[in-house]
Amino acid sequence: MAGSTSNPIDDVNRKLIGIFCAIGAAVCYGTNPLGALNLYAEGMNTPSVLFYRFGLAWVIIVVVMLFRKENLRVTSREFLTLGILGLLFIASSVTLYLSFRLMPAGVASTILFTYPVITATIMTLFFHEHITASTILSILLSLVGVLLLYWGDSDGALSLVGVLLVLVSALTYALYIIVVDKSPLPMSGLKVNCYVLAWCVLGMVAYALFSGQPLMLPPSPTAWLWVSWLAIVPAIMALVMMVYAAKYLGSTPTAILGALEPLTAVLIGVLVFSEPFTPRLLFGIVLILSAVMLVVLRKSKRS
Repeated sequence: MAGSTSNPIDDVNRKLIGIFCAIGAAVCYGTNPLGALNLYAEGMNTPSVLFYRFGLAWVIIVVVMLFRKENLRVTSREFLTLGILGLLFIASSVTLYLSFRLMPAGVASTILFTYPVITATIMTLFFHEHITASTILSILLSLVGVLLLYWGDSDGALSLVGVLLVLVSALTYALYIIVVDKSPLPMSGLKVNCYVLAWCVLGMVAYALFSGQPLMLPPSPTAWLWVSWLAIVPAIMALVMMVYAAKYLGSTPTAILGALEPLTAVLIGVLVFSEPFTPRLLFGIVLILSAVMLVVLRKSKRS
């Protein structure tokens, strides 16, 4: 058994690293609307925004890997797994970014947060993972908190197509987390995402061709700035941290800590766009942070 030779201190450190990576990934990924909406305002279409986001991120990762002299070789089985991850991430990203055009980004981020529930359900049904009372409570607190954050923010009925797109994004993102957790990929997060992003770049070229939306250059220095933001923060930083979070912490806790993703969207709205900070907003934040603390305390107690 691996547990007979493992160092308890090392196990605790791995779990703490997993917690911090999960929090960091959620916060970074929550900044997606900040870049996407500004690029849409510059006149860029969805495949172009994602092509440059993925492409620039891939170039940066390749440069870092070459500097570190990291081996790029993978086995055929690893290549297949990485291809599946790439397809899942393409589906999740495209559907999410398309939904931003059909509904407020905050509402889309709220619906996307169903992925922790989807992750926990899949893990229970297909992998027989035991869900504790604290896990269930964390999910409930997170969901109630998110509902409080965005209750009544949308005028009129939501777009049915937009809702379906976000639900597909949530499902494919949940599957992405599970595949990372359960797949034998003995490689660094950089290497995983080097191949995932390569698949994503090719996917965006294909999407542009089949959708009839040609790829366009960012039209201004400001647009290039937002493209760089999307490539570095919600792509490289979020993806690398998410890989380590899933490996060190597990699929369900990583997904639950993703509650910080919609929280990030709220804070961006308050601090960047001067949205009002109401008691309802404060209570929603408290509930989400309470859910996060439950996850952290439970993992620390088990360690």
